[in-house]
Amino acid sequence: MKNSLIVIVGPTGVGKTATSLLIAEHYGCSIINADSRQLYRALPIGTAAPTEAEKRRVRHYFAGTLELDDYYSASLFEQSVTHLLTEGELKDHPVSVLTGGSMMYIDAVCDGIDDIPTVEAETRALLKRKLAEEGLDRLLEELRVLDPDYYRIVDRHNTRRVVHALEICYQTGRTYTSYRTETKKERPFEIIKIGLTREREELYRRINRRVEEMIAAGFIDEVLSVYPYRHMNSLNTVGYKELFEYVDGLCTLENAVTRIQGNTRRYCRKQLTWFKRDPSITWFHPDDVDRIIAHIDHHLPH
Repeated sequence: MKNSLIVIVGPTGVGKTATSLLIAEHYGCSIINADSRQLYRALPIGTAAPTEAEKRRVRHYFAGTLELDDYYSASLFEQSVTHLLTEGELKDHPVSVLTGGSMMYIDAVCDGIDDIPTVEAETRALLKRKLAEEGLDRLLEELRVLDPDYYRIVDRHNTRRVVHALEICYQTGRTYTSYRTETKKERPFEIIKIGLTREREELYRRINRRVEEMIAAGFIDEVLSVYPYRHMNSLNTVGYKELFEYVDGLCTLENAVTRIQGNTRRYCRKQLTWFKRDPSITWFHPDDVDRIIAHIDHHLPH
């Protein structure tokens, strides 16, 4: 009989953590974190990472495990999680929970990701230097020449995706497009997808309040502690970017907070658009835990 992976998705601020804890406690299972920024141990407040108390309630994997300068990707996450579920500590556990808001990380585990080579440190350093010295527009022009197919579809404001595509071109001598087969992989475990949603106005109020609570919990001190690493990709994140500008004297704290709230709401809409494309997700209000459990029970292998 196949083991089962309960995948709990939803936009930022919807209440995934609280609901996932209740689901995991009901099934006596562990939680696999699928938030790409909660992987970094130095960012607990700004990423709303699981607290120590929550980790004591339920065993968590991939939460607070990386340093800010550690290289990581959706491909590495896919490899780590599938190993954990099929050969690692959770291979004999009939049920596990995976939850988070990082769309590519979740899709990588559920559907697989193309076997794109891991970028070597020397190549990463070279492209990082070129970005700093020449700027994004120059790198976009290189991408247009080296991989015109990907140039046509890439988000040209997403520095990380542009740089990554060039890293592959430089390292392999092949186009990034040539590795993107986008073939769905078969998984040796059942996947049950649960989506959490709220009325939009309720969700926006929760987002605005959570930002204020983060500030009260010491978010600014956290930002100051990681300020020397501000140019790392791990800190190219809503909340940190705006507060770095506040620390630099470029805006007031009130303005930074307002922008964090607005940018978080925009990210929330992007997440909802992404997840709504997936017809295999069944949607619930986060408070409907009994209905969620009944739905899961119905779909678990018997």
